[in-house]
Amino acid sequence: MAHDLTKGPVAGNLRRQGAPFALGLVAIFSFEAVDLFFIGQLGDEPLAAIGFTLPVIWLLYGIGIGFEAGAASCVSRAVGKNRIGLARRLTTDTAVLAALVTLLLCFIGLASIEPVFSLLGAPAQLMPQINAYMQVWYWVSPLDAALWTCLASIRARGNALLESRIIIASALLNMILDPLFIFGWFGFPRLEIQGAAVATLLSVFIMLIYSIWHLNRLRVFASVIAPFREILDSWKHMLVIGIPAMITNAIIPLSSAIVVAMVAGSGTDAVAGFGIAMRLEPIALIPFYALSAVSSPFFGQNFGARRFDRLVEARRTIMRFCLGFGLVLAISMSLLAEPLAALFTDSLTIRAVAAEYIWIVSWSWGAYGIVMSVNACFNGSGRPLPGVLISSLRVIFIFLPLAFTGRWLLGLNGIFAASMIANLAVGLIAYLWLKRHIYRSSAQR
Repeated sequence: MAHDLTKGPVAGNLRRQGAPFALGLVAIFSFEAVDLFFIGQLGDEPLAAIGFTLPVIWLLYGIGIGFEAGAASCVSRAVGKNRIGLARRLTTDTAVLAALVTLLLCFIGLASIEPVFSLLGAPAQLMPQINAYMQVWYWVSPLDAALWTCLASIRARGNALLESRIIIASALLNMILDPLFIFGWFGFPRLEIQGAAVATLLSVFIMLIYSIWHLNRLRVFASVIAPFREILDSWKHMLVIGIPAMITNAIIPLSSAIVVAMVAGSGTDAVAGFGIAMRLEPIALIPFYALSAVSSPFFGQNFGARRFDRLVEARRTIMRFCLGFGLVLAISMSLLAEPLAALFTDSLTIRAVAAEYIWIVSWSWGAYGIVMSVNACFNGSGRPLPGVLISSLRVIFIFLPLAFTGRWLLGLNGIFAASMIANLAVGLIAYLWLKRHIYRSSAQR
């Protein structure tokens, strides 16, 4: 079931691994768009409520992605060194730790719904809907973290196809369950906005059970019962990558929380429009997410095998793809922004906010793709700190100061322009930093 990424054409390896993973992401993000479409049928207030929940959801996803990044990096390097027993130990222990940590965060989240969302600027009339949604959704986070960590360990072995099939199955199941629980079709209870969270919880739970059963048959896991010293060593090994990756992925939703609070000053319609844009953006960025996901195991295996010539070629391939596809994407999305926003709401105000975000920020998505891939490359090669610094530079030192200034000068469009400038500037810095890292590592061998 494993594939050796240290041999064969570099671009071909990235394409063969990235294409099935991209299909899985198409399914998962399409489900989120369908989910938002169904919620939009309930009215503008549920749309606004979902807009307020996004930073919190992304924060928990970001922590789960940290465990996923740690697993992908450590397992891929173990595979590159042909240490299969260590790869199994890391797979098992990382999944268990991811579930335990996010379960704790689930309890904290359940106990702090009202103060957290009040801090984000959610008005009192939306709080019942936010409560109904998050009381169920928080339980998704430990299941989701365990599932994606297991799947990342499969991708680290060079098998993105199996991961893609599981993701697609989960998304399709979620799409089927969504209208049943939201609208109460075929005798199911009509739960409205809470039904969307119930559908997600059930689909993730079912696919996690299936994945554990199937991967156990493929002998991916080690025994859960092991000397605690072994488990602790495994956790330490993974957390060297995982903790910086969590910090990297937490920076973006924390900044999004600040942005949502800033957008809330323009009214709930502005938050609803921003929420639509935040669901459309990941769909547009799917090829970049897929590229970054497969870049980590590619760099991990080749770094473990000391194939620096392949890393140089991979860096060039990543840059060419991100800039070329990013330009095509910007032109396409600029033309489609208005009709896409109209799919979710009839409100002209909400549609205008979503479209304006896309018109401005889409021109920097190619550079953002470089940032994502470079961070993944650093994680894969066992160097997580640059990813933290790159994300901190982009969000804390460039985006947020420009966003506050832009909002004062230009309103909402000033915030969106700040995002575009930050992506472009940091994309260049990240690319040059990765080039320096590869040549320095090559000189030290």
